[in-house]
Amino acid sequence: MKIYTKKGDDGSTGLFFGGRVRKDALGPEAYGTVDEAVAALGVARAHSDSAQSPNAFDAEVLRIQRELFVVAAELATAPENRPKLTAGVSLVTKAMVAELEVKIDELVDAVGMPDQFIVPGQATLAAYLDLARAIIRRAERRVVELVSQGGFDDSLAPQYLNRLADYVYMLVRSEEVAWEPSRKDNE
Repeated sequence: MKIYTKKGDDGSTGLFFGGRVRKDALGPEAYGTVDEAVAALGVARAHSDSAQSPNAFDAEVLRIQRELFVVAAELATAPENRPKLTAGVSLVTKAMVAELEVKIDELVDAVGMPDQFIVPGQATLAAYLDLARAIIRRAERRVVELVSQGGFDDSLAPQYLNRLADYVYMLVRSEEVAWEPSRKDNE
């Protein structure tokens, strides 16, 4: 089996459970941006110098990456095939959104909310996470546009991406707070 099929040479791409659409259609743009977010989170994992708990951080980011595959699978499915999706495997669930809310609240309780705009770059890992967060926000915008066209009316993907961007924002804040003492020691 070869990696290339040549089926996409005409500018189309295959969908989950069948069907084809143009590569520049809203669906491929949305799940392609989700894929970019997965890759950006991979860069963060690869450069994990988490000041708190490197192994826990790695496991958590890997969990998020896998959940983004769920989002992408849902978005890569034609509306008529949505009933074939499996909750938590290829369909975003309320539990996935709720879990992010719990994690956000835990981080807010632990590190608080910043009281000013944050300029990315305080720590390497935080900067990579900030980049991933920005890509997640772009994915959210693409998904909102896709949902507005119809066929995804019951999708929780926009809510999931909205919460995920907030969660990654708080992961960044958590990393920066953890790095603060070492920065002050070096000044």
